[in-house]
This record gives sequence, C-alpha cells and structure tokens, in this order.
Amino acid sequence: MSLDTFVQLVRAPFAWREFLTQTWFVARVSLAPTLVMSIPFTVLAVFLFNILLNEFGAADFSGTGAALSTVLQIGPILTVLVVSGAGATAICADLGARTIREELDALRVMGIDPIQALVIPRVLAATLVAFLLSPLVILVGLAGGFAFSVFTQHVTPGAFVAGLTLLTGISDVVIAFIKATLFGMTAGLIACYMGISVTGGPAGVGRAVNETVVFSFMALFVINIVVTALGFRVGL
Repeated sequence: MSLDTFVQLVRAPFAWREFLTQTWFVARVSLAPTLVMSIPFTVLAVFLFNILLNEFGAADFSGTGAALSTVLQIGPILTVLVVSGAGATAICADLGARTIREELDALRVMGIDPIQALVIPRVLAATLVAFLLSPLVILVGLAGGFAFSVFTQHVTPGAFVAGLTLLTGISDVVIAFIKATLFGMTAGLIACYMGISVTGGPAGVGRAVNETVVFSFMALFVINIVVTALGFRVGL
C-alpha cells in the first residue's frame, strides 16, 4: 500500500477537498492537546537540567539544555504522539468503518481507486499537520521553560535567551522538521493501512485502532533513533 500511495501521489486528479477536510480535522483534534502537553514536558526537562547545572554553578546555561531537548526531541516526538493518538486513530476508525460497510468495494466498482481518493489525502494531511505543529510545540515549550526557569529557579532571563543558540542551530531545526515530517507520514500510512485491512466486523475496527497506536509509537522511536544518528553522522 505504501508503494501504491507514493506512485499515485503524482497522478491526477488529486482529491483536494478531501485533503483540506482531513487536514482541518487532524489539526483540530491535535492542536490543543499538543500545545498543552508541550509545556509540562519542557518544564520537566528544564527542571532536571537546571538541578544538574546548579551543582556546577552554571545555571545560566539553562537555555542551552532547553533548546537542545525541545528542538531535537520534545517538539517532533510530542507532536506525532498526539497526531498518532488522536488523528491517526480517527483516520483508522473512519477507513475501517468504510471497509466493513464495503464502501471501498463500491468505489472500486465505480472505477475510483480508494488509495487515490481516501488514503493519499489522509497521509498528506497527517504529514502536513505534524510538520506545522512541530515549530509551534517548540516555541510554546521554550516559552514555558523560560517562564519556569526565570520565575521559579531564578535563572537570569538574558542568560537563558543567549543560551538558546549556543549549541542549537539551523541544522538542528532542519532535523526536527525532518523528524516531524517522517513521523506524520508514517503515522498516516500505518493508520490507513490498518483501516483498509480491517476484518472481523466492528470488533476488528477496534483492534485496528489499538494496533495503529502501538505500531505508530514503535515506528516513531525507530525513526527517531535513525534520523538522530544520521544527523550526527553527516555533521548536521
């Protein structure tokens, strides 16, 4: 299915209306949870990092640790965790319900390819939303880390801001965007595959939704390790 999706991606016609509808849906169910969860995750990382820095009298480097953890890991990973948990499961449930109602077979009878009409718009929607949410999560997380460090752990505001770019550069941001894009695309592909492969009636849809979450999370961590290692390998 993944190969068919990539092959038909460049073929006309493209289901623009379905793509926009799915993009809005995935963004709507993912935006608020992602932004809300970004603050405690970043605050926890900053809190632990500041405790270590205080032992060495280097609390002014708090922003450095916050930027590294948020840009490289928290931002892209947290984004796709929510996209997988909310958006991808909804995609799987929708396609699974269509499958057991034989709607996909009806589309094939009418000469409409379900991959082109249903799968491609949903995969691209999950990919785009993950890509766009990642920078928002990073910004909100850093803002929360800044407020916590300055007002709770008494870090100098100027030192925190100056430390943000000490070890984190454009290359790290590029890696974060690549991760988010791959994460979103993988979650979308898994959700669509599980949805159109449903068997066993309504109970099968429930199993497919659960498996979508499990497989998406497993793929997420594998991709994260590979992309992070490749980034350091090529010197990004």
